[in-house]
Amino acid sequence: MGRAFEFRKARKMKRWSAMAKTFTRIGKDIVMAVKEGGPNPETNSRLRAVIQNAKAANMPKDNVERAIKKASDKDTANFKEVLFEGYAPHGIAILIETATDNNNRTVANIRSYFNKCNGTMGTQGSVEFMFDHTCNFRIPAEGQDVEELELEMIDFGVEEIFADEDGIVMYAPFESFGSIQKELENRNIEILSSGFERIPQITKELTPDQIADVEKLLEKIEEDDDVMNVYHTMQE
Repeated sequence: MGRAFEFRKARKMKRWSAMAKTFTRIGKDIVMAVKEGGPNPETNSRLRAVIQNAKAANMPKDNVERAIKKASDKDTANFKEVLFEGYAPHGIAILIETATDNNNRTVANIRSYFNKCNGTMGTQGSVEFMFDHTCNFRIPAEGQDVEELELEMIDFGVEEIFADEDGIVMYAPFESFGSIQKELENRNIEILSSGFERIPQITKELTPDQIADVEKLLEKIEEDDDVMNVYHTMQE
């Protein structure tokens, strides 16, 4: 198994999948998708992907439809995706993906978390290069041969593919998302969920006390309503 498998395994064991937070994130994704490409999922591939993710997270259909309707309203503020970078104690790089309708508020909040937890907020590009930006797709395992599928999907950018208890997962570079989504749809293969992740190229092992220092900062960041995802180089 490769780095993507180990990364997903480690994150799956993490504490951070509170249902309310997940629904908030999906709601923001819907707003950004609708503002970008319109409210019709048939003609908006990004919205189509978000709806699949909402279904995978057991988000009620009424909530999804309500979010799409609200996003179509001209008075609804759009969210801007902003990336923050920095270092936690003990040299651990942190990459933070946010979706905000008030960048000044988000900048102030993120900076305060770093300051309170002995971290350092970095400049643009200071740690992003330490992470591979990837896309991923989950499909049903039934009727699929993993090795055969891997050979067929290499041409569309897939670099790693593996099966787990929830289906088959494919990883590829960020830029390959559109071509893989299109090919899976052309083959009438159901996409259970899809998304983007940033996988650290190297990780650093810490002592239990050092881990506690880093976790303190991570928890503060993850609790912020504007934060969508947090990635780091600490070995889990």
